[in-house]
Amino acid sequence: MAENSALTSTTGSTSLADSSIFDSKVTETSKENLFIGSTSYVEEEMPQIETRIILVQEAGKQEELIKALKTIKIMEVPVIKIKESCPGKSDEKFIKSIVNMEIKVPFVKMESVEEFKSLDSPEFENVFIVMDFQDSVFNELYKTDCRVIGPPVVLNYAQKGEPLPFSCRPLYCTSMMNLVLCFTGFRKKEELVRLVTLVHHMGGVIRKDFNSKVTHLVANCTQGEKFRIAVSLGTPIMKPEWIYKAWERRNEQDFCASFDEFRNEFKVPPFQDCILSFLGFSDEEKTNMEEMTEMQGGNYLPVGDERCTHLIVEENIVKELPFEPSKKLYVVKQEWFWGSIQMDARAGETMYLYEKANTPELKKSVSLLSLNTPNSNRKRRRLKETLAQLSRETDMSPFPPRKRPSAEHSLSIGSLLDISNTPESSINYGETPKSCTKSSKNSTPVPSKQSARWQVARELYQTESNYVNILATIIQLFQVPLEEEGQRGGPILAPEEIKTIFGSIPDIFDVHTKIKDDLEDLIVNWDESKSIGDIFLKYSKDLVKTYPPFVNFFEMSKETIIKCEKQKPRFHAFLKINQAKPECGRQSLVELLIRPVQRLPSVALLLNDLKKHTAEENPDKSTLEKAIGSLKEVMTHINEDKRKTEAQKQIFDVVYEVDGCPANLLSSHRSLVQRVETISLGEHPCDRGEQVTLFLFNDCLEIARKRHKVIGTFRSPHGQTRPPASLKHIHLMPLSQIKKVLDIRETEDCHNAFALLVRPPTEQANVLLSFQMTSEEPPKENWLKMLCRHVANTICKADAENLIYTADPESFEVNTKDMDSTLSRASRAIKKTSKKGIPSPSLVSLPSFFERRSHTLSRSTTHLI
Repeated sequence: MAENSALTSTTGSTSLADSSIFDSKVTETSKENLFIGSTSYVEEEMPQIETRIILVQEAGKQEELIKALKTIKIMEVPVIKIKESCPGKSDEKFIKSIVNMEIKVPFVKMESVEEFKSLDSPEFENVFIVMDFQDSVFNELYKTDCRVIGPPVVLNYAQKGEPLPFSCRPLYCTSMMNLVLCFTGFRKKEELVRLVTLVHHMGGVIRKDFNSKVTHLVANCTQGEKFRIAVSLGTPIMKPEWIYKAWERRNEQDFCASFDEFRNEFKVPPFQDCILSFLGFSDEEKTNMEEMTEMQGGNYLPVGDERCTHLIVEENIVKELPFEPSKKLYVVKQEWFWGSIQMDARAGETMYLYEKANTPELKKSVSLLSLNTPNSNRKRRRLKETLAQLSRETDMSPFPPRKRPSAEHSLSIGSLLDISNTPESSINYGETPKSCTKSSKNSTPVPSKQSARWQVARELYQTESNYVNILATIIQLFQVPLEEEGQRGGPILAPEEIKTIFGSIPDIFDVHTKIKDDLEDLIVNWDESKSIGDIFLKYSKDLVKTYPPFVNFFEMSKETIIKCEKQKPRFHAFLKINQAKPECGRQSLVELLIRPVQRLPSVALLLNDLKKHTAEENPDKSTLEKAIGSLKEVMTHINEDKRKTEAQKQIFDVVYEVDGCPANLLSSHRSLVQRVETISLGEHPCDRGEQVTLFLFNDCLEIARKRHKVIGTFRSPHGQTRPPASLKHIHLMPLSQIKKVLDIRETEDCHNAFALLVRPPTEQANVLLSFQMTSEEPPKENWLKMLCRHVANTICKADAENLIYTADPESFEVNTKDMDSTLSRASRAIKKTSKKGIPSPSLVSLPSFFERRSHTLSRSTTHLI
């Protein structure tokens, strides 16, 4: 095995010994430059060396540590090469390779430093395990260049079943193993030495100069070349406290200092050491930016204060600065502010310097946050090519000058699919695009006097071109950058949030790009006999597939954007940067995403207009009627699908609200009909006086009571929160088990009470469930009718009203023993309820209704409501 491993050299001899004694003399001290493995040479045999582990003082009393040592059979040992030097100088020693050697000698215990001399021998590769790297024993071992490790190293590698690792420095734990750190901005040598020592104790590597191998920059300031390089490469920039806190957790198993949740607490915030002031913003915007400044580690002062380091200018408002800025003051555009937050690091100011309007410097400025479409797969490359082609094809802006509508007015979805709406009416169609005026080989020259049909067809093409450009903007400016890997500062949104926001937008874009291309070809090669209806009939199936998933979840998409913008400052900054660009036409992402919801009704209106200007003998007349009909079918399908989706969402809401709700409640044919809040009056289905919620579905009744102790808020793996379940599941009852519905007539003593006569399959007799409604909505009469109707539908009966029996307080008779005993049980239950002292006058007076009459009932005197 490793005992036969050796290295030979014509210029030096070979030695295998404790590498720690050469720690200060080795050429390379980082493990990344070592050759790992076992090599065999026959030219020279290696001296026979035994490996040995020594437990120092308290370490020898740790049972868990001793147990872990028994499972470790192999340790890494360095092969040291000694290169002979000139006379009068000491020989140069350096590590040539690392080999694995079997641990054959049992561990020993050492109580004092004095015992070290008897244990120190060149025949052994000694590894000392020390509990505390701060005490005198450790210092003595460290001074003599002994190989020292901490208990967490042993426990960690024993758990993984790997050889005990080699380190040329004392190694207490592996919290920073494989991390390469660089430092900047430290002026006190003592502090820097302390930090470097702790990093080495946790297995980290230090680099003096910043290079591509550095994984983290530890910064004491936000300036300097190293800081700028780290920002440009997206390297995490950490506070010194990160190292100190990691050292405090050195004894935790499976802890790593690079865990995102831990590391993010100690990142250098973008505006650390910055004092900002804001010029040209509204009071609301200024207040928002000041709050964001403090959240991102900075401070703010009024404009003109000499202590300010940055002046943030709204370049679209401010044409001249009100004062001459000092040389040390950075005057930057607002994109620097939002870009820094988005990158989670202070951006370089030179790319964002404010210049007066129409200056050459302003025209040449380029944003640091330019978009790069990833070309990781074929679909993305096609998307990029299509987007580039679109930008070349048209000179029209998809966003005409317009007054910005209020959010409430523009985002109402209640009647979005109403064909009477005209969402495209605000678009300024402008001149005919150049692509429409170009004539191809087979094109017919456009007549000097264009027909009304051609005018409408051109308008249809222009709106379609505008719409495709808007979809392209959504994808290129928002979706692609959010999905891009390797974002500075990490992903802005979780993949699930991105999917919720954008849904099937790429699929809608693909379909309408084809429609737009076909319309363009038709306009360029115009002929009155050309069929426009065929184009929409051709893609009607694609429209049915792509639109419902987006339209149905548009409200959820909008809610996700609003929630993420409030909770995630980087996403808020991302929207601010991109929504201010000309491509967006000063519209928000939510306003852009509503366009697909509006598009189909707009197309239907234009096709109707086109049909009016189409001659009866033109074959396209009937085709347009079919196309309009197909669009109406698509919108009907969307509305129906939306209704089903909302019904399913209601069921999911019930499942989330009711703890222990059966999974079989979720069914594609099931829908929620009504929710009723009640108080239980009997012993079933729960204790008397309990608050009970009834969920009526089309085929079953979910009965749940209020939880006595609410559990904590649920948090998904992606950080999304949901309110805790406020109800506890009692019973999910098929409506077929309800045999009778008893309506207790309203009196001064009895209000909103009803009962259900139920025959569970596991019971020999009927069971009475009695309730009192605690709300006037819905009215009891409507609720009971609704319940009976769905019971009748479930058991396939048409006479729903025959399921209802009315108990008259003044006079009623009975001829069924079961019903008599049932009412008697109800009377006793309500008596007990009144004794319990429920705070409701109507409940206390209910027993008098049962006591005044003989409890009999006959169908002939039944009052049907």
